[in-house]
Amino acid sequence: MRKIPALLISAGLLAVSLTACAPSTGPGCESAVPSGESSTIVKVSGDEGAKPTVDFPTPLKVSSTERTVVREGEGPGTVEGQQVSIDWSVYNGTSGELIEQSAYDGSQALSFALVDGQLMPGVQQGLLCATEGSRVTLVVPPEDAFGEAGNPQLGVEPEDSLVFVIDVNHSYLPRANGTPKAAAEGMPSVVLDADGVPGITIPSSAAPTDLKVAVLKQGDGETIEEGDQVVVHYTGVLWDTKEVFDSSWTRGAPASFAAAEGSETVQNGVIKGFADALIGQQVGSQIIAVIPPELGYGEQGNGAVPPNATLVFVVDILGIA
Repeated sequence: MRKIPALLISAGLLAVSLTACAPSTGPGCESAVPSGESSTIVKVSGDEGAKPTVDFPTPLKVSSTERTVVREGEGPGTVEGQQVSIDWSVYNGTSGELIEQSAYDGSQALSFALVDGQLMPGVQQGLLCATEGSRVTLVVPPEDAFGEAGNPQLGVEPEDSLVFVIDVNHSYLPRANGTPKAAAEGMPSVVLDADGVPGITIPSSAAPTDLKVAVLKQGDGETIEEGDQVVVHYTGVLWDTKEVFDSSWTRGAPASFAAAEGSETVQNGVIKGFADALIGQQVGSQIIAVIPPELGYGEQGNGAVPPNATLVFVVDILGIA
């Protein structure tokens, strides 16, 4: 997973957001960021999948973030915490100069989760409710961007607004959407809350000694092959203590890694049992895996995982990056 450029990260920004009117979610949702005179006056042309031609009068300033949909995509709008992949062009609203731009050929597309507090507030709010395949224009004032300090490295003064043209190439599932399946005998039981977060109950019996995998929801998306970069939500529980030791849900954002055992040659890989449980599954599925120590962290353990621990994971498979 590529790191998000400093331009989009909220570290050091003023804590200004648009939470007063939170967006609705799902089909037909309406963004909390309205279209306005400034975002509408930005003229964008160019073919889908190619670098856009952007023109706007300078200086372009706004008092609050504005958003205009240049090209409408398909499907439901994005929600808080959902993973997206984008191409982007960013301009200084005062000078009109291009600050940063991706290649629009797949080589520099960014993938990240829409998590409040981790992204520039104007970008975070402006992308909520965007649909896959859409192109949106955002005009972001200083208080929703770099704040009073500006960003001298990028040539952004404290009073400069920013103009973004963003293509939402892909939006990953926010949670598994497959068909529910009957619980497998002898496996831990799983109950989901209203947001899809799993609660896991471990049986009182002894842990199995080999890898056990069951499908809780059967998806119908792409099939995961070894080495694929997958986007998932997961919760991990220790069989013996019944304690949660790791969960992407508590961090508010999905995780992304290779469906292969981590090694010197496989970057961002995972423990063998986790990789084996994912390979052959379909996007949209939710699975449960019971992983014995030799396919997990073995005799050495790892952080919150003690030595010789049997692990239980419930995994929502959200997409292949």
